[in-house]
Amino acid sequence: MSPLAAPAVLDRQRTVAPPGFNRWLVPPAALAVHLCIGQVYATSVYKNALVSHFGASQTQIGLVFSIAIVMLGLSAAVCGTWVDRSGPRKAMVASATCWVSGFLVGALGIATGQLWLLYLGYGVIGGIGLGIGYISPVSTLIKWFPDRPGLATGMAIMGFGGGALVASPLSTRLLSLYDPGYDSTVTGSVPSGSAVALLFVTFAVVYGLFMSYGAATIRVPAQGWAPDGFDPASVRSRSLVTTASVSARNAVRTPQFWLLWVVLFCNVTAGIGILEQASPMIQDFFRSGGGASAVSVAAAGGFVGLLSMANMAGRFVWSSTSDVIGRKPMYTAYLGVGLVAYFLLATFGQTSTALFVLFAVVILSFYGGGFATAPAYLRDLFGTFQVGAIHGRLLTAWSAAGIAGPLIVNRFLDAQGDPGSLTAAAYRPALLTMVAVLAVGFVANLLVRPVADRFHEPAADGPAAERGTR
Repeated sequence: MSPLAAPAVLDRQRTVAPPGFNRWLVPPAALAVHLCIGQVYATSVYKNALVSHFGASQTQIGLVFSIAIVMLGLSAAVCGTWVDRSGPRKAMVASATCWVSGFLVGALGIATGQLWLLYLGYGVIGGIGLGIGYISPVSTLIKWFPDRPGLATGMAIMGFGGGALVASPLSTRLLSLYDPGYDSTVTGSVPSGSAVALLFVTFAVVYGLFMSYGAATIRVPAQGWAPDGFDPASVRSRSLVTTASVSARNAVRTPQFWLLWVVLFCNVTAGIGILEQASPMIQDFFRSGGGASAVSVAAAGGFVGLLSMANMAGRFVWSSTSDVIGRKPMYTAYLGVGLVAYFLLATFGQTSTALFVLFAVVILSFYGGGFATAPAYLRDLFGTFQVGAIHGRLLTAWSAAGIAGPLIVNRFLDAQGDPGSLTAAAYRPALLTMVAVLAVGFVANLLVRPVADRFHEPAADGPAAERGTR
């Protein structure tokens, strides 16, 4: 195939599923992309190595993660309409290109000791890949599963939460291979910067292959398709669920959109603060007076993997549960129970590793569930018309939380002492701050009401929107 013909393969019309296509073949393609970009949740595994390599502070290295999340939200917002119009295959290829390039530029930055290249590569370029890759499978699955939108979004987004489940132990194993002097079972052992650079190159190759598979196998439903036995009228009786259509332009003018923005921001800020610091955090919680921690580096890496499992399971279990009890009650649980769990973590987490892990697992399951339920909440309030573009705009809340969450934690920690000497008390102010953040989100969710009719699109505009957005 000639290079000039290649772009045609990526066009939306080339991905329309033929009659009789099994919609259950679509989730694996979505998971292939989300499992790869979900690696961003495993950055805490090599965070201390980057702090040592660059001679930087926790805040400076944490900024790499924050930039990636900021760019995720911004690129999702800017490119959401393009993704809806161009189709998932073209979007997935663009995502893979940026994600792989981000790793390679980041590896160059680490190898040459240029921190700004790490910001540019993994943060900016990779972050753009994160945003495009995040929304394209979600909006596609919502169209394939109009009868179970919570299940659909959970299937897609659980892969993103599970990315660290694969990347965390794989990173530890590869770092030990690339740096023979690094022993993950020894507390205080830190891999070299060159080992992290090689890890980035390895991820670029592996993730490039898997994301290519997802792009090659993704399909979109034909115009007017519906699953057997599905009656669109059956959703009308459900609270807050509409069969009308709201454009992305009108959605951002509604109070409902901004209330959901606050809800997502608060839920993400609370969860991301733990994720970004997860590996050092469990070690510090069980450190006595600045001495050695009772938790080894390997065990801390396992904790990151466990959090990834909770994050992934929450995305599927809780979002599927929202199909039964409704989105608003589900978010009431995320924020209300999460608030209590955060308070208990701050006050009693250091008394037992079992309690610490339990509270953290609950918080991360709600964090993941909040992500997976958000697109279904948007679909309920605004319909499927331009839901991908609306979701992209909502993810700017993730961008803001990507700054706020790590900044709250890292600024408190930088004020308390140096890495390797912190204890549980150093984390308490940050954790209690998260309790207040979740309380704000809890109130915002209670204020959500159905969207006013004046924001609805004329019925005749709906089909046109499926072919191309304004």
